[in-house]
Amino acid sequence: MLPAEVAQAVKRIQFVTGRHVSDVMAGAYLSVFKGRGMEFDEVRPYVPGDDVRSIDWNVTARTGEPHVKRFVEERELTVMLLVDVSASQDFGSGRRSKLEAAVELSALLAMSAVENGDKVGLLLFHGGADRYIPPRKGGKHGLRIVREVLVRGQGIAEGPVARSAFEMPAFVRRWWKKLQDKTRAQPRRATSIAAALEFCRQVLPRRAVLFLISDFLDDGYLQVLRHANRKHDVVAALITDPREAEMPPTGLVTLEDAESGRTRLVDTRSDTFRRELAKGASTRQDVLKDQLRATGMDLIVFDASTSMVDPLLRFFRERERRLRR
Repeated sequence: MLPAEVAQAVKRIQFVTGRHVSDVMAGAYLSVFKGRGMEFDEVRPYVPGDDVRSIDWNVTARTGEPHVKRFVEERELTVMLLVDVSASQDFGSGRRSKLEAAVELSALLAMSAVENGDKVGLLLFHGGADRYIPPRKGGKHGLRIVREVLVRGQGIAEGPVARSAFEMPAFVRRWWKKLQDKTRAQPRRATSIAAALEFCRQVLPRRAVLFLISDFLDDGYLQVLRHANRKHDVVAALITDPREAEMPPTGLVTLEDAESGRTRLVDTRSDTFRRELAKGASTRQDVLKDQLRATGMDLIVFDASTSMVDPLLRFFRERERRLRR
């Protein structure tokens, strides 16, 4: 039984995101993410206006009447949400944390996929692959995705392999156990985007759309990200917070790095500190954009203190325009 507060939160998110999805999101999603191609549907009699190139000459010769082949788009996609639940995602200076923003974004994407009949799966990660839910269809499954992000992988202590062993091949279970043993020896707070992408490479044999939702406070993942984008359609979703670029002048403050645990005493009234903070945040985003652009990958920047819908819709529209060129 879910705790009452979690159940209420799921209902609230379902209500808010469901309205957005039914109004605008599902249509924008559908126009951007196409199926794997066209598949044969039926042969029907020719009617004026049909493309003569679609005439099935074998059936036409056999029946004595012109017939055409009809094809439909092979619509079904696999959408995988890779959600960073590391310590730095807990930070939030506004009405919600970066993790809470990631929950809303995950719900929007999951419900859009479900609305269009696609499969959707989830991978929660920080130092390694924490919680994996294989891609499936259906509204109930979409709500399960939302619930799992909300509870941030609680129950990991039982072991992800034990929870999902029946859903994965034996060789993947063995590989995952080795990965978990390795990551347990690392600092709990460390983020490993590379480990999450490597896990997806193991469990997703076919091309999928991967939404990588993180604050990208990590290093050494770029090469693995390039390899992942060759096989899959990877979309990077950067979650930011205004305080990462600007802080109020409140005097001496002790800051803690959520990823490493290191602390630093700073004077927030110092012009030098404030310039360095703003420049560091801007440079980090610019470098990430340049790195992803070089690999042909999309980046969406989300401010945790504002709407998740608007940046996502802008991305859908921009990508649709690129596809039409």
